[in-house]
Amino acid sequence: MTPLQKLLGLALLILGLMASAAGVTWQVQEWRMGKKLAEQAGLYKDDLSLIGAAAAKQARDETEKRLTLEQTLAGQDQQHTKELSDAQRNQALLRDQLATADVRLSVLIEDSASGCNVPTTPGTVGVVHAARRAQLDPAHSQRIIRVTDDGDNAIIALRACQAYVRALTR
Repeated sequence: MTPLQKLLGLALLILGLMASAAGVTWQVQEWRMGKKLAEQAGLYKDDLSLIGAAAAKQARDETEKRLTLEQTLAGQDQQHTKELSDAQRNQALLRDQLATADVRLSVLIEDSASGCNVPTTPGTVGVVHAARRAQLDPAHSQRIIRVTDDGDNAIIALRACQAYVRALTR
């Protein structure tokens, strides 16, 4: 072997060792990066599970709130429906009594001559002290009852709306 061949052989040997060392270094770096990536993936997985648990808890809390609100509103709806049906039943009873003349609507007539509506002698038990009353025509009585029915229904509906808004804003 000539010295040039020996030198060339030695150079090839050094290049081979360097390539081998570079390969080993590359593998070590790959192993380290793989380990770091695995650690990061584990941390990411832990973060995702915490976020998922928090979201599930929030969803359960919101569902409980919604169910509580629905139960409250259902109870209020039943109460207002009962109030409305009771009022309608009472109104129908009063209309029937007016129609059959069991009950008559009347108004007080002011006695301007005496200047006083309170009788001087005790009479029959009653709240009204006026001596004179005028009975209303049954048709007018029916119209008055219809107007008061509408007013009663409006008041009941208004209370139901107010209760609904209060329940929603709590």
